[in-house]
Amino acid sequence: MEATNNGELSFEQAMERLDLIVSKLENGDVPLETAIELFQEGMKLSQLCGGKLEQVERKIELLIESEQGFQKKPFASVNEDKGE
Repeated sequence: MEATNNGELSFEQAMERLDLIVSKLENGDVPLETAIELFQEGMKLSQLCGGKLEQVERKIELLIESEQGFQKKPFASVNEDKGE
């Protein structure tokens, strides 16, 4: 698995690794020490993926039509739209 230029895994690479870890842990045939290490790595990967998703969400802008033409509006998550 190759890292990006700054040494960090891409979102897709991190998700692929996370999927592999989950599969190994679900099988239950790894020693306890290994399971703990895999769990810790999985938590780090989960945080990395969550951070990447937040970065993308902040970058997404929607074009909305207004009286002045098109305006850029920051992307609002589903929870924000519902006022939660």
